[in-house]
Amino acid sequence: MSPTPAAPDAPVTPAGPPAAPLDEAPPSGSGQPDERRRFGAVLALARFETRELLTQVQTLFFLALCLVLVVVQMVRQEGMDDYPILNMVDRQTQGVSPLFALAVLVCANAAALRSRKHGTGHQLDVLPMDRWRRTLAHILSVVPFAALIGLLALAQYWREALKPGAIGHGSLGELAVGPLTVLLAGVVGVLLARLIPLSFAPILFVIVFYLALVIAADLAGQGKGWAWQWLSPVSLDSLPSGDPVPSDLLGRPAAWHALYLLGLCAVVACAALLLSGGRTRAVKAATALALATTAVGVIGQAPRDAAALDAARKVATETPLKVQSCTRHDGSTYCSFPEWNGVRDDWAAVVRRVRSQAGGTAATRPLTIRQRIDLSGGVEQDSSLTALTTPDEVTVGTHWGGNRVPEFAVGVASVLVAGTEDVTSGQLCGDARAVTIMWLALGTDPTPLATFRDVRIDDSDHGSAAVLAPTSGFSLGADQTTVVRELLDRPRAEITERVKAHWTELTSASTTTVRAAELLGVRAPKEASTCEE
Repeated sequence: MSPTPAAPDAPVTPAGPPAAPLDEAPPSGSGQPDERRRFGAVLALARFETRELLTQVQTLFFLALCLVLVVVQMVRQEGMDDYPILNMVDRQTQGVSPLFALAVLVCANAAALRSRKHGTGHQLDVLPMDRWRRTLAHILSVVPFAALIGLLALAQYWREALKPGAIGHGSLGELAVGPLTVLLAGVVGVLLARLIPLSFAPILFVIVFYLALVIAADLAGQGKGWAWQWLSPVSLDSLPSGDPVPSDLLGRPAAWHALYLLGLCAVVACAALLLSGGRTRAVKAATALALATTAVGVIGQAPRDAAALDAARKVATETPLKVQSCTRHDGSTYCSFPEWNGVRDDWAAVVRRVRSQAGGTAATRPLTIRQRIDLSGGVEQDSSLTALTTPDEVTVGTHWGGNRVPEFAVGVASVLVAGTEDVTSGQLCGDARAVTIMWLALGTDPTPLATFRDVRIDDSDHGSAAVLAPTSGFSLGADQTTVVRELLDRPRAEITERVKAHWTELTSASTTTVRAAELLGVRAPKEASTCEE
């Protein structure tokens, strides 16, 4: 007779004792995993979660977008990019990190909620790995993405830093902001999964965070929120704009801000571990250390010594000679802020080229080339430098390369012809001196007609327009434009000889544009002597 089968609902006797949690100390001589194997299991799970994050559409899309933006920035180069300002380049690397950080936040949150979404939480609870260790694995899974953004930032920076014309130096603290922002976003995503296990929690968090940024920006605009804006991962004024300034005048607590971000990442991570049941002595100690690090970072980046910084900016604006060094080339003196010392040879080359076209005493008269900035309206603002009244002194700005080179040539030519910068401010309409200045600036240029368009505010070579210079520049009438264009079509040696031969008359305020055309052997203009106001 066959045995009666067991009832389907009969309990099944387990084959052995249940798996002990990894946090319990293994009994002596048993085969339970030791601490090294426990951590190895966490790393294995973290690697798996990293691969899972990398397969998410949002992560791939925004990662590809960041790569495209970085490549475009690195490929699209202009004249001034040959002389990058490194204290601006380091902050430009932070531009793409918020986009990728948003994707990492959403995807890390979804990964941490995967077991809840699919109803597999009970199955995971029987594994010999505690919940807080699985949370740690999710936190570690976003570290490679932060490292990737860090590599992109370093690639951007070093490409510019290795250029022969690179100016100044960058900050490691500024370079660290991008990757730390991505890391913080991923850790926040994991914390939200443990704190508010709902799929729309990241959206609510982003909305609240955006509103906080708007309020902080409004306070900063009123001069009340300087400290608050630095509590944001990416400072509200991080992306550089306007005229460059020396690094010591920026007043940016970059290193302290990076320390604050690092501590904040650790605080959020420890909060996620504690909410997941990780109340071990190691986690509690790490939480205390993270809170202390964050507090130190907040205190360190708070405003201090504002009066000294304002005084230093005032000195750089009003009496730059006190903080500059000078050198001599061909009898002329070149003074610059320390970070621009390497560009003075390029300034000297422009002065040499312009002076080679001049006649009379201008061919040998020594000049003083003074680098100037204007911080009266704030740091890194587009400002218009006032013309100098000191004889034989020429202004040069903190941007160099591209259009700044012919504009500086116009400034040098103006002083050689008129004696001081302020004489040319709106006083050359119908004047032969304007024609002479433009010839000195353009006569030895390799592409004179194209450069002529570049230094005119309307990018044309016909009619009247304002001519750009390091200071206020001057207006060029339609008749003067015609004469300059005729000069650029003639042999260079012939015009140079005529300029030197008639130098005294060509640099006289009483000489008209028509007379200048006669002296230089070109057709007299038929246009009326009108200039742009």
